[in-house]
Amino acid sequence: MDFKKYLEIRPDKRFGKPCLKGTRISVYDVLNWMANGMSREEIKSDFEELTDEMIDACLAFAADKERRLISAI
Repeated sequence: MDFKKYLEIRPDKRFGKPCLKGTRISVYDVLNWMANGMSREEIKSDFEELTDEMIDACLAFAADKERRLISAI
């Protein structure tokens, strides 16, 4: 998945954290909600601007970051 289609990093938004385009929702927010047991449907219900593709982009971003971290070891 090309997560760059859905994510942006701007210094003037959420202190430069990666966020979903057109929102102030960070990748961390989505990952934290999922880690705390929220389902995709619950997240989308609470934040109607989010789509499955946006949630997938957050997961893909985290997986890519983890892969790069492990490759550096």
